[in-house]
Amino acid sequence: MKLTLVILTVIAALPAFAIEPDWSAGTPVPAGGRANIYNWSQEEFLHFQTQGKIHAQIYPVTVTGMLPPYAPVRRLLEEDTRNPFRKWIQSIMKGLSGFKTFNDVLKDLGLHEYPKETERGVYAVPYPNGIRPNELMGFGLIERNGAKGFTFSCAACHSSNLFGKTVLGMTNRFPKANEFFIKAKKVVPLIDPHLFQAYSGATNAERKLLEEAKDHLKAVSLKKPIALGLDTSLAQVSLSLNRRAKDPYASFSGWHERFPRADVYLDDKPADSKPAVWWNLKYKNRWLSDGSVLSGNPIFTNLIWNEIGRGADLHELEQWLTDNDDVIKELTTAVFSSEAPHITDFYPAEKIDLGRAKAGEQVFNNNCAKCHGRYEKAWSLPYALVLSSAERLKTVSVHYKEKTPVVNVGTDPHRRLGMKSLEQLNDLAISKKNGIVIKAQEGYVPPPLVGIWARWPYMHNNSIPNLCALLTPAAQRPVAYYSGEALNTKTDYDFECAGYPVGAKTPKDWKTRAHLYDTRRVGMSNAGHDIDIFIKDGKEILTAEDKRNLIQFLQTL
Repeated sequence: MKLTLVILTVIAALPAFAIEPDWSAGTPVPAGGRANIYNWSQEEFLHFQTQGKIHAQIYPVTVTGMLPPYAPVRRLLEEDTRNPFRKWIQSIMKGLSGFKTFNDVLKDLGLHEYPKETERGVYAVPYPNGIRPNELMGFGLIERNGAKGFTFSCAACHSSNLFGKTVLGMTNRFPKANEFFIKAKKVVPLIDPHLFQAYSGATNAERKLLEEAKDHLKAVSLKKPIALGLDTSLAQVSLSLNRRAKDPYASFSGWHERFPRADVYLDDKPADSKPAVWWNLKYKNRWLSDGSVLSGNPIFTNLIWNEIGRGADLHELEQWLTDNDDVIKELTTAVFSSEAPHITDFYPAEKIDLGRAKAGEQVFNNNCAKCHGRYEKAWSLPYALVLSSAERLKTVSVHYKEKTPVVNVGTDPHRRLGMKSLEQLNDLAISKKNGIVIKAQEGYVPPPLVGIWARWPYMHNNSIPNLCALLTPAAQRPVAYYSGEALNTKTDYDFECAGYPVGAKTPKDWKTRAHLYDTRRVGMSNAGHDIDIFIKDGKEILTAEDKRNLIQFLQTL
């Protein structure tokens, strides 16, 4: 461990030579993707990837718009249960009384434990300061003017539990960061900073952090997700812009904070989607589930959006981004080099019938590859027989599209329609200077299927619980299902269907109102991805055997 730190320290002192990627619209992506997006040397790549993973865990933007004071909030929560100020907050924020530690709050917000020191490969992360934190991953502390405030990082939405392992870069199945902002919006405007200081023991600097957060919240609009597992961050960005002046820096406006501009779409319609996995970015040249971000570094873009949704000053943010180009490169390197977990890390390789998987490969190439790309498998290599069963199932090369396609296959349109509201981001100076262009699309990106076995539930809106349901005509798919954590490989994952167990197989403790997904609700439809795909002239073209074989193949990706 010490030798690794010494090597990284030496590398950090060396000049780095990056080849700036072409982020313009339509730039072709080579076969195999762009894992080393800046074409670093091997030593530089290791350094930038390591630093980027740390940024993803604790959030690097020191000028972030939302930075509540950490120590006094933690004291109010953990130390003095008779504090009248604490009881007053409890009366406003129902459920707070059940939390005894700060980590209880973080766990309720969907954050996960850091991977253990013994983890390797895609399950390992470099720890901040080389020490495994006590807090959960996705929580970060930032010092500002002599006080420490807390915030949430990329990992809050882009890391998840997978049978007891925390995977950075994976979709958080139950992201609840939106709830933190919703609760903050409810309680913070009512708090007198001086009373807070008196009852919490906050310093003057900590009181100042609260005052800043209170002020910035005025420029933030929020929207509650329509279902657990979905996220409203993009709507939060657009609606928050409607509370600012319509100028190149979206200046703060007392008038618009009180009277936000109307939004034709997002004011009364949902545009929810789940957070995306990171390991697919290397294969794409346009971003988000609908491909509506046509150009610009998607990581740089995301930081801008995060901060608009946190009430940041865009002049300050622009300067920070200019001064911290290395941080952007580090974070971008980490995200683009992210890799997917493999199914044989959790199940014996023998559970995959190799003959069925090979037959499924043919079904896939004949019916799915034209949209989702082709995948060269190790079992086709000339020396495949000398490989272990697990190695034989690996993908050796991914051949996705040179230019990321967008296709309308009839899935729920609300998410893509909502992007029309975000086109106003094109007018910002920070977008124009950095080549960021957004254009609402008429469909969704058929994504690369790397790691598809671990990405249940399916579709951008989580409307399909498993691959069996996905390969079933829409009219016959489950109308509703229950979701749950992937803790037990035997009960929490239907291996034959690759995803949530449904019906009689559903674990009893999942059956709660919060975990019920009802596809009859607006924005949650499970329609589409059937006609002209595996239904032709009103008839299914795949047999039950074809589907079983196809699922076995998909589980090896």
